[in-house]
Amino acid sequence: MWHDYYSVTSIDEVLKILAEKGERARIVAGGTDLILELERGVRKGIETLIDVTRVACLEEIVMDEDDVIHLGPMVTHNHCVASKLIVEHAFPLAQAAWEVGAPQIRNRGTVAGNLITASPANDTITPLMALGASVRLVSIQGERLVPLSEFYTGVRRNVMQPDEILVDICFPAMRDYQRGIFIKLGLRRAQAIAVVNVAIVATFGQKSGLTGPLRPSAEDRLDSVAITLGAVAPTIIHARTAEVYLKGQELSDTTIGHAATLAMQASQPIDDIRGSAAYRSEMVRVCVSRGLRALRDKQEKDGFPTKPVLLWGAGKGDQVTLQQSVYHKQGTPIVTQINGQEYSFSTGHEKTLLDFLREEAGLTGTKEGCAEGECGACTVFLDGKAIMSCLVPAVRAHGAKIVTIEGLAHNDHLHPVQQAFIDGGAVQCGYCTPGLLMSAAKLLEEQAQPTHEAIQQAITGNLCRCTGYYKIVEAIEHASQMEVSNG
Repeated sequence: MWHDYYSVTSIDEVLKILAEKGERARIVAGGTDLILELERGVRKGIETLIDVTRVACLEEIVMDEDDVIHLGPMVTHNHCVASKLIVEHAFPLAQAAWEVGAPQIRNRGTVAGNLITASPANDTITPLMALGASVRLVSIQGERLVPLSEFYTGVRRNVMQPDEILVDICFPAMRDYQRGIFIKLGLRRAQAIAVVNVAIVATFGQKSGLTGPLRPSAEDRLDSVAITLGAVAPTIIHARTAEVYLKGQELSDTTIGHAATLAMQASQPIDDIRGSAAYRSEMVRVCVSRGLRALRDKQEKDGFPTKPVLLWGAGKGDQVTLQQSVYHKQGTPIVTQINGQEYSFSTGHEKTLLDFLREEAGLTGTKEGCAEGECGACTVFLDGKAIMSCLVPAVRAHGAKIVTIEGLAHNDHLHPVQQAFIDGGAVQCGYCTPGLLMSAAKLLEEQAQPTHEAIQQAITGNLCRCTGYYKIVEAIEHASQMEVSNG
């Protein structure tokens, strides 16, 4: 694992450390990929982590005077899902962000990190490529703006140098005469890596004799279209032949069918554990066809939640910053607040937050089920948000407020969701229960009377190995009624 850990407060500090440490250093933003790679020994020789999670203003999503949208390097997937600007002017990105992992993962994983990891199956690369995005890279030597189409050199490889940090993702906002969609095919409804994903951004022509931006009808011709494909080539690719064919066309069933076949022919899939090359090729055809039909019929937003579950509770997802930088090495105190009590620890800085809570703090209610962000048994609240503690470095606890399952009850009274689990027989073997309770409690803080669908969404990151989820969902529904009746 790592030896040195810097919690910084400015990009300038990051650049100085990167210039000094080079390939021995890595930046921690979400860390949902990096921590696993370090734990598994995939990334060797990493001695220094640079935590940028509390550098001010890195979570901003803004549109400038040229109608270009900018995402800071700490913008998480849930920030995109919750952003009115993204939903209205970059909808395929909102859809893709919603498809990433589960709420706890979306609360930590960043769009910038998703791009940098460079897996062809990563969800946000595909829509950002279709939107014509670029990334701004900075080092002490200067900065450069790289189109996303030129950013990737192969599977999990990009053009970034060891001393560079990605500070901005930018792309033109979609106009009223543009519509877009993202479609993902996975092996399960949540926590799934894409077998295939597709993004389409279509620009419709203006009707003759009229001026100004119009919302196009289904009969309007396409001025242009971008179709990008994920998980079917070493990098995200454009279906160029299909894009050329669709220019000037109307989206009839025949046109859509031919364009989908051309897109399929552009794919270069492989056989792997998630699907055969033949299956992937056919699913490209199916997904592109579905996407184009949805755009034609103005149904691209069907199924996207009007009130997405974020597991932010009553908060707005605002960033918590540090007043001053901290350099941690073995023996440097980690000063934190857990369940309302102040703690200071001189050990554990090289661990994950999960192991730190269990071994240093002695709070064993938080469980390890998978240690890779799949099961949710390690769910805790970090600065107000539900996260998977197995994917967070322990030092992130410094200056933070943490709540574990031991802190859910209040004044010797169980939380309503705890009581409802007992009353409804939802505990079962009990191993996954702490994580489920944490997700449910944060949901009820966020939505006092959640719908059945919202409850299901809230626990998509929590795996129960005993049996079905019926009693669990019923218990959460009952807890919401208890909350309302207790007023």
